[in-house]
Amino acid sequence: MALQSLNLLHAFLPNHAVVGSSFSNGFVHFRLQRRMVATKMSHQDHQPITRRTANFTPTIWSYDYIQSLSSEFAGKNYANRVQELKEDVRGMLVKVSDPLHQMEIIDTLQRLGLSYHFDHEIKRILGRIHDKRCSNINTRKQECLYAVALEFRLLRQHGFHISQEIFSSFKDEKGNFGDDCKGILALYEAAYYCVDGESILFDAINFTTEYLKEYVKHSKDDQYLVTLANHALELPQHWRMLRLEARWFIDVYEKQQDIMNPLLLELAKLDFNVVQATHQEDLKHTSTWWRNTGFEDKLEFARDRLMENFFWTVGVIFEPQFGYCRRMSTKVNALITTIDDVYDIYGNLDELELFTDAVDRLLHNGLQIMNLDHGGALDPQPRSYMEKASTSTSTIRSNMGNLRDFDAIPWDEMKRGDVPKSIQCYMHKIGASEEEAREHIRGLISATWVKMNKERIGNHHISNTFAGVAMNLARMAQCMYQFGDGHGVPDKETKHRVLSLIINPIP
Repeated sequence: MALQSLNLLHAFLPNHAVVGSSFSNGFVHFRLQRRMVATKMSHQDHQPITRRTANFTPTIWSYDYIQSLSSEFAGKNYANRVQELKEDVRGMLVKVSDPLHQMEIIDTLQRLGLSYHFDHEIKRILGRIHDKRCSNINTRKQECLYAVALEFRLLRQHGFHISQEIFSSFKDEKGNFGDDCKGILALYEAAYYCVDGESILFDAINFTTEYLKEYVKHSKDDQYLVTLANHALELPQHWRMLRLEARWFIDVYEKQQDIMNPLLLELAKLDFNVVQATHQEDLKHTSTWWRNTGFEDKLEFARDRLMENFFWTVGVIFEPQFGYCRRMSTKVNALITTIDDVYDIYGNLDELELFTDAVDRLLHNGLQIMNLDHGGALDPQPRSYMEKASTSTSTIRSNMGNLRDFDAIPWDEMKRGDVPKSIQCYMHKIGASEEEAREHIRGLISATWVKMNKERIGNHHISNTFAGVAMNLARMAQCMYQFGDGHGVPDKETKHRVLSLIINPIP
């Protein structure tokens, strides 16, 4: 037992920095900790341990395949063309004087994945709209629901405070918000930026959801609107992974000849492919790192999910200038996946307590984290982040003893060694049906978004980049587990998404 556990620790945390950070102090402490582990285990019996296995499928993305990726869009000619198109769009934004038209362009830029090029211009435009019009709600009584809802969503999305009372004049005594589907759809998307206590917006979510369900069943007039409504009912824009949303919307937008702007479409396609070429280089770098760790050979019980871990980072921060952040985050994600399998599958309670102590010591003494506002450079004073990391490992340790309560639960995932999932835990705790448990978890997800919305609105103490990463992490989790375990079983929906975002350029 002692030898196997020490081999596990040595394989997972070798005597060199596996993620490229300054770990020297941490590894000094870790080696001391490892000696303590050996001393403790030497007094235990040497009974053989039966290890569990989850029978994880091997990766579908081989090292050679990843290294073979290349893109013609990595050249300077394409980058120069992107720059030309950006200047044309910037000029278009400046020339437009109508606030509604400005907001529609901003919304289109966001959905096409282009708004990051125009952060300064968008902030300035929305700031003027906020200062000029949001201070007096009464001036809005004659405006259409679509315009008001679009403005509300964009302002809240960018951190501006605006009251829910802006919608009070549209709500009748029965709680209805009219019969204009374009406006109802805009209100549906806006209402998901609600915070706790905003009853108008909570009522709006309920009303617009039922309205849109009926609309898509019976309407044959505006197929573009039906397409957007169906898409929204599956997940609101606010909850969607940005890069997947851009890839989907580019195809939808191209087909709408009556509203499509050729300049925006060309820039969206070209920029997507250029950024994809950058992502491929990041992926190849981390793929080489992963192979050099030897984990796929040393830790055969664990999932080999390098591509899926990289996919997470694209969902969290896709902008090309944050390549260092993506590379480092992919490495961390790969290690977290391995740790997860160590806890869920391989180790017993005594081993994992010792393993947690060693990792905890490492985090306290050696790890540095990335400062996103400076291009992903290392932050030399990461104490607050380390406290959070320490809390996470402590939480794992404190919950491990409770797992014995679920030994009799006969689910397949537990038979292969996994810990109970949230739905299963809730079903076991109160005797709920699976559908009741799923509804409960959906409620928890919604409540979490409400809390994040509150932190975002009017909070100027955190950067837009950091706020975006926090939101995107939640979006990426929603994306990865939307159709089941897209991380552990990646040969279905996740495979198609990886192909569309990372492998295949837009024609």
